[in-house]
Amino acid sequence: MSSKPDRPLPLSTEHAQNGLFSDLPLPVPPTADRIGQPPEGPGTHSPGLLRRWAPSEWLSAPGWRPTLDAFWRSPEGQQLGHHVQQRLDAGARVYPAEPLRALALTALPEVKVVVLGQDPYHGPGQAEGLAFSVPRGQRIPPSLRNIFQELARDLAVPAPRDGSLVRWAEQGVLLLNTSLTVEDGLPGSHAKRGWEALTDQLIRQVALVAPHCAFLLWGAHSQARAGVVMAVAGASERHAVLLANHPSPLSARRPPVPFIGCGHFGQANRFLENRALPPIQW
Repeated sequence: MSSKPDRPLPLSTEHAQNGLFSDLPLPVPPTADRIGQPPEGPGTHSPGLLRRWAPSEWLSAPGWRPTLDAFWRSPEGQQLGHHVQQRLDAGARVYPAEPLRALALTALPEVKVVVLGQDPYHGPGQAEGLAFSVPRGQRIPPSLRNIFQELARDLAVPAPRDGSLVRWAEQGVLLLNTSLTVEDGLPGSHAKRGWEALTDQLIRQVALVAPHCAFLLWGAHSQARAGVVMAVAGASERHAVLLANHPSPLSARRPPVPFIGCGHFGQANRFLENRALPPIQW
C-alpha cells in the first residue's frame, strides 16, 4: 500500500465486505434528519415512480448513447426491459422515474470521480436516479448521513443541509448505481436482471475515456467492479481506485477499512489537483 494519499489503494479481497444494505430511514423524530426543512406532510413529495419501460424517452448526455443503444438492442437489454415492464404490468411500484439521470447530469467527457452504489433507494420519494442521493426535503438516509459525517471530518467543511447530490453530479462526479431500478420495499429486487451488464460497460467507458478519474468503491458490491477499471488501466497511475467499507451503519466503523476515517474526499481532490484538474467542491 502506497503512503501517498492520492495513489490507488491495492485491490485485495480482504477489503471486500458487506452486501445488500437497507437505507430506509431509521426511526427518528420527524425533523431529525431534515436539517433546516419544514416537517413532512401528506403529499409533500412525489414518489417518483417509473411508469413504463421506455429507454428512448430517458434523457442522457450524448457521449453515453452508443453504449446505451447497443445495450438496449442486446439480449440482456431486451430481457431486462421485458422483466421491468412485466413487473410494472403486475402492479409493482418501481423507482426511480428517471433511471438514467446520472448519465443526463454528468457527461462522459466530464467525469472526474465515480461513486458507485448498489441499487436505488426503495422507499417512497427517496430515489432520484443518483447513487446515495435523495431529493431536497427528503430525510437523509443512514448511509448518506455517514457520507456527510466523513466529508465533514475529512475536509473540515459543514455538513450539507440537504441530501441532494446534484451539485456533485454537475461537477463531474458520476453517481452510478450498478442496478438502475428497484421495487418499493424490496432492495436488490432488480439486481442480476441485466442492469449490471450495462453499468459495467459504462464504468469501462469512463476508464477508457477519462484522462484521470478517482473511483470511490465502498463495500464488496462496488469493489467487485474494480477489475473492470484495472482491466483498462492496468498498473498505471492514470486512475485512482480507493477502497473502503460501505457507509452503512452496519459497516462504516468496522475493519478492515472503516468508511469513517477513510479520507476519500480529500484523497480524490489531491489526486485531481496533482494532475492539473480542478477539485470537487464537495
